[in-house]
Amino acid sequence: MNILDSGFSPSEAQIRYLDADYVVLKPGTFVRCAITGRPIPIEDLAYWSVDRQEPYANAEAAFTAYKRSIGEA
Repeated sequence: MNILDSGFSPSEAQIRYLDADYVVLKPGTFVRCAITGRPIPIEDLAYWSVDRQEPYANAEAAFTAYKRSIGEA
């Protein structure tokens, strides 16, 4: 089934985040940003934390997560 098939519905993937790569544990079309809650299409996923195992929508969200982790936010 692909995105053009009738009955297709987006689903949230489960991912294990690695250094410069990730492993899909449960297939899906998106992950949810840990800071904004916004869905991130898998093909657009560029920011994540290996230590916290969290995806981020953009660099600003990743920096916000970093500041929270060191107690600045």
